[in-house]
Amino acid sequence: MSRALRYGGRTLALTASALGTIAVAAVPAVADDQPTAEQIMADCASGQGKCSFNSPEIGQAYLGEPRQVSELLYNCTASPASQSMAWADTVGSSHSVGGSVTVGGGIEGIITASVTATYNYTWQSSRTETSTFTLTVRPGEVGWISRAQVMQRISGTWQTHYDDPKWGHYYWFVPDVVTGPAPNGTDGKRNAVVVKSRKMTADEKKLCSSGANQDSVFTRGG
Repeated sequence: MSRALRYGGRTLALTASALGTIAVAAVPAVADDQPTAEQIMADCASGQGKCSFNSPEIGQAYLGEPRQVSELLYNCTASPASQSMAWADTVGSSHSVGGSVTVGGGIEGIITASVTATYNYTWQSSRTETSTFTLTVRPGEVGWISRAQVMQRISGTWQTHYDDPKWGHYYWFVPDVVTGPAPNGTDGKRNAVVVKSRKMTADEKKLCSSGANQDSVFTRGG
């Protein structure tokens, strides 16, 4: 989505005993004068625009794609090898019109406040888990720890208000979908930690036959 999809004009109400209330709407902006969604979100993040995340709707939780969270364990010996390895995984949030949601940034605080007010649920843009796991790797193979995080999508609409018209209007509206980590067990979905392995490549076998790695078990960053 490259452009903000909707705009609004500020309504001015003038009260007079004889005339009652008079509403005056701003003139619609020309299409070429419309900002991009990214420009609107930048103003929300910086505070230049007074923003709210309206009508948030939380979707059904699902298990995200697994990813490597540990170093690689190489078994250059002739027997299965087991080793305890530490792992750490931090999963952040992103939104459809502005990339990642920065922890401690203006966008994060607005989403948190909106979701808390609507659902009495404390949304977190980032979650970190650490632990240790024992890997058993067969001879000539490489092993690692992989993890999948429970995720959730929140859809809503950003409303930006400017004290003075910007791009011809006081208000701009941008639909958005926020994707981020959810607590373990949400909607019955559980985080998954698994051990994976594969055969060594030709280049990796050369590492086994060289010097200190020969007939040993060693680790390398993934």
